[in-house]
Amino acid sequence: MGERQIPEQLLADCHLLGRLPTSAVLLNRNAALPWFILVPQTSLCDFLDLPEALRREVLADCASVSAFIKQELGFDKVNVAGLGNVVSAMHLHIIGRRPQDACWPQPVWGNLPDGGPYSAEQLRDWQARLVKVTGLLPASL
Repeated sequence: MGERQIPEQLLADCHLLGRLPTSAVLLNRNAALPWFILVPQTSLCDFLDLPEALRREVLADCASVSAFIKQELGFDKVNVAGLGNVVSAMHLHIIGRRPQDACWPQPVWGNLPDGGPYSAEQLRDWQARLVKVTGLLPASL
């Protein structure tokens, strides 16, 4: 999947970090929380419509990012969602949460304050750590 196949709205809202076996990995530009978005390589819109084998592979990519959030970033709670109400192309949100975060216990949608942007150094660090931990194939930042 090339960058041009990732919905424009997601590219506008996120940094493209790279690819896992089935999905592009993006990071929401709001640094308030580690909010990753995986965009599976499929024309289907809903996760549960994926063929079983691909669904398992996409879920493995999600689990890999979840483990990164927990083990590398120190979050003990990870929320996973696939909504697609604004952007219809399949994409899955994987978000690190903790009781001390800016909108706990509310959902992030509509409640997350601006946490400012990520620094170039932090983006490169997280990307390098994702390469090491998850096998991410990095994109140019």
